[in-house]
Amino acid sequence: MSDTVPVPHGLPMERDAGPFDPPRAITRLREVRPVSPMIFPDGHEGWLVTGYDEVRRVLADTRFSSRQDLGVLHVPYETPGMPTFTEPSPPEPGVFISMDPPDHTRLRRKLTGAFTVRRVKQLEERIVEIAERQLAEMARLTPPVDLVKEFALPVPSLVICELLGVPYSERENFQAHSATFVKKDVTLEEKMAAYTGLTGYLSELVTRKRAAPDDDILSDLARDDDLGVDELTGIAFLLLFAGHETTANVLGLGTFALLEHPEQLAELRADPQLLPAAVEELLRYLSIADVFFRYAAEDVELGDETIPAGSTVIVSLLAANRDPRRFENPDALDVHRKARGHLSFGHGVHQCLGQQLARIEMHAAFEGLLRRFPSLELAVPAGEVRLKTDMNIYGVHELPVTWTDTAP
Repeated sequence: MSDTVPVPHGLPMERDAGPFDPPRAITRLREVRPVSPMIFPDGHEGWLVTGYDEVRRVLADTRFSSRQDLGVLHVPYETPGMPTFTEPSPPEPGVFISMDPPDHTRLRRKLTGAFTVRRVKQLEERIVEIAERQLAEMARLTPPVDLVKEFALPVPSLVICELLGVPYSERENFQAHSATFVKKDVTLEEKMAAYTGLTGYLSELVTRKRAAPDDDILSDLARDDDLGVDELTGIAFLLLFAGHETTANVLGLGTFALLEHPEQLAELRADPQLLPAAVEELLRYLSIADVFFRYAAEDVELGDETIPAGSTVIVSLLAANRDPRRFENPDALDVHRKARGHLSFGHGVHQCLGQQLARIEMHAAFEGLLRRFPSLELAVPAGEVRLKTDMNIYGVHELPVTWTDTAP
């Protein structure tokens, strides 16, 4: 592969191509060297993978380990108050995204029944009810309002709380801890305090459910004698965190993207049958969970390169989902596109367990929002929308919107 771009020193982070596009340096690198060496802030010579086929291979190849106890894991960007590498450490019990098979397989299998397409489909009516109720509450407010606060965050939070059996009245606790946990500019002590606060709360919750189970996913898991309280707590953390933080950001950033592409929004309003395709396209186009770490457990050939054992490997899902070798005119938002095959839910054994739930939530939320608020528009200039460049999951901090009329 030609080496006509310099080896990056640290992961390019600045959204200099626009709020929805990869950094320009990432795009140039993908065009020239989709598997590129990268010098990490601590001097480690690791790798950055940006091409669609190459990212897909990394995610599918278990020689690229998700474990954090095999060797030093190097951080690709400098963050004030945070170390630029982490020493090997055993995975937290139950947090199976940091495990490889067979440990990963054992824990993930405990949840497959709860997230089958059929079972999640049975929840669709309830999810629609939750979205419609939140839209009705928003319609009673006097605009401008913050769409994130009034709609994008409450809907997935209500859904995952109901599924897991977490009291929604306690949402401010877990939402605040979750927000701190994904911030880039907090100290390690602050990040660990947020994690400890959330897992401490969940440990008490799963202990109560083990003593008096109810009709929810955490109660079902608590009935399993093979799982200890520590593992139950770790699983609960993953489900609660992933179940509201990711979908909320897609809803907020996705609404921003549609409002900034009025011709696509108009086509979607004119033909609601396009909504399933539009959901997949927004997932591809936005790729809000972008950067993932892997550890090369042995030498691996990837593309035209050899990844040495012991390397930290960074994959960019956003870059992969914008690869013109896979998607035609990839930087365009196109609600007609057949975007299935995107990597926004990952690939391989770690592919997102709750992806069908997320799709149903997005469908219900966008369908209701576009129908109930036909005149929805930004209440501030697009350049004033605060982007989550300070977070590990991308989105908008707030999305001020206004409208002149509502529909039933």
